[in-house]
Amino acid sequence: MEGHPDKTTGSKLPWRVWLSIIRPESLPVSIIPVLIGTILGFAENAFHLWLFLAVLIASVLIHLGANIFNEYYDYKRGVDDEESVGTGGALVRGDIKPKEALYTALIFFFIALLLGIFIAIESSWWIALIGSISMLVGYFYTGGPLPIAYTPLGEIFSGLFMGTVIIGISYFVQTLHITGEVILISIPVTLFVASIMFTNNIRDLDGDSENGRKTLAIVLGRDRAIRVLELLFMIAYVLTALFIIFNVLPILSLLVFLSAFKARDVVKKIRGGTTPEEMMPAMDAVGQTHAMYGALLALTVFVHILL
Repeated sequence: MEGHPDKTTGSKLPWRVWLSIIRPESLPVSIIPVLIGTILGFAENAFHLWLFLAVLIASVLIHLGANIFNEYYDYKRGVDDEESVGTGGALVRGDIKPKEALYTALIFFFIALLLGIFIAIESSWWIALIGSISMLVGYFYTGGPLPIAYTPLGEIFSGLFMGTVIIGISYFVQTLHITGEVILISIPVTLFVASIMFTNNIRDLDGDSENGRKTLAIVLGRDRAIRVLELLFMIAYVLTALFIIFNVLPILSLLVFLSAFKARDVVKKIRGGTTPEEMMPAMDAVGQTHAMYGALLALTVFVHILL
């Protein structure tokens, strides 16, 4: 297997090729919800280290596996080429063989499955059912005859399963119950995850349309899609403010509004670009918005518990 040559040494660096396909920069999407759910459980004096680590690793593995499946099936369908913006392109260039990518994704899912069995034994077999559904969504997001990502439902599925579901599972395995407040707190995180996919689809609107996709961005059109993106951010911050006012979140969580500057940056960059290349900075900004909001939320709740 060959990767890109190192410009300074001339040697091949396969690990860089694999990093491009698994996209580790996207990992906050699967890590932060686990931290939030676990910290909410800690607020009830419930914390089991091994369960936390098992959920965290399983969440990351499912996420990475889904990323690889996305690259694999886009390659198989001829959606990506060497000029595609925002993709690893390792399969298109031949840096990684398609079967290698597919087997790696399956191995990630298999390890996550084993961890899921351990989590279910230690908590509840309902977790096994929810975890299995999450894995199926991860696979069918770009796999199968009608990939979820090719429909207007992509944002709903990605937001729900990488937001509310992960937070709920992380909380439940610690406390063995779920509360309405936990579900409420998860909603803004869900909206930010959905915004990541939505920004991606706005950027790729023209190319996706040419390839027969029917994403929400295509259905709405670029201008309306950007307005909906703004609305998602607005709802997330309004809900957060209401949660603080009604003591669902501590007053310290006002710090999460620091991420609003990044959210504004997302809209500015996506609106100011006319090509996928020009809109790429918006993808960085939306990921940073989610990461800042989630990290500050987890940190402020944790500090509130300690104080």
